[in-house]
Amino acid sequence: MSPSNASKRNARVAVICVAVLAGMTGMGFAAVPLYRVFCQVTGFDGTAGRAEAAPGPILDRTIDVRFDANVRSLPWTFKAEQVSQTVRIGETKIAHFKVTNNGKVPLTGQATFNVLPETTGLYFKKVQCFCFEEQTLDPGETMDFPVVYFVDPEFATDPETRGKQEITLSYTFFPSKDGEIVQAPPKGLGEGRKAGL
Repeated sequence: MSPSNASKRNARVAVICVAVLAGMTGMGFAAVPLYRVFCQVTGFDGTAGRAEAAPGPILDRTIDVRFDANVRSLPWTFKAEQVSQTVRIGETKIAHFKVTNNGKVPLTGQATFNVLPETTGLYFKKVQCFCFEEQTLDPGETMDFPVVYFVDPEFATDPETRGKQEITLSYTFFPSKDGEIVQAPPKGLGEGRKAGL
């Protein structure tokens, strides 16, 4: 093989390696948003989906929906105004959560959520939720956050969920900045705590 052919071949290999590296880097950045979309569409990992409205019909069967509220790395008190609700499958309901900033400065947080058991996440739909946006509270401020939700009627016919009698909707507030959750607590705030129900 002549030196010019070897040089061309090496250049081609180098270009392919750079293209593969760039593609892998791009996929790395896209992985988190794509995973979120996948979870919302499929209900994977207990992720509840969004909906515009309940599709109907409302079934006679009821299920208990329990509510859990937690805080991480924020001096906030966060609790559900009701421990649980008994709802008819397909019925639209409202649950209320209360958040208070016990800190001395305005703080911004965003809630993440999951639904347990995980197999029920596909059928638990939220029409309105405070978790879709960042929330900023001034020192001492208390806010009431409603969640409008329903359990899709298909829940009753899926072999994985047919016998389930209870769903738990759990929220955790984390500090956030520019729409992204910040894992490290703001300076001087220490660790968060679980809010009592």
